[in-house]
Amino acid sequence: FFSQATRSARSVYRGFSFPRMDLDALSGSKDPFAALDEEDADKAAAAEEQDARAKAEIVHIRVQQRNGRKCITTVQGLNQDLDLKRILKVIKKQHCCNGTVVDADAEGKNMGEVLQLQGDQRANIHKFLVDNELHPADKIKIHGHG
Repeated sequence: FFSQATRSARSVYRGFSFPRMDLDALSGSKDPFAALDEEDADKAAAAEEQDARAKAEIVHIRVQQRNGRKCITTVQGLNQDLDLKRILKVIKKQHCCNGTVVDADAEGKNMGEVLQLQGDQRANIHKFLVDNELHPADKIKIHGHG
């Protein structure tokens, strides 16, 4: 059944028993790289938080074409501490346009509250935000054609 070489090798090991490994000692989670993984995870979380803050600081002013010559201007990314309804009231009076505050989180878009104004009001909104020191000019991005 076994070849001669296998039988001779088995006879050498007959009187000797291999030491068994203690499996309980192996179950301890002594990962030598665990500390490095935690540090990397902390650094990644901090970088994500910083990126989110940097994106949150930028105000986006966009124009969207409706039908024909009609368009709406949307303002996204304003500070949540600001009273958007009061800001909207002032803008509507100054620029003779209608507008509303839309809660885009309720629509599932995760954009926070967004100002919507009738017409192409991009330049007016930019000027208003800078003049009233609501947001720095370098953190305002105007989208769309000029």
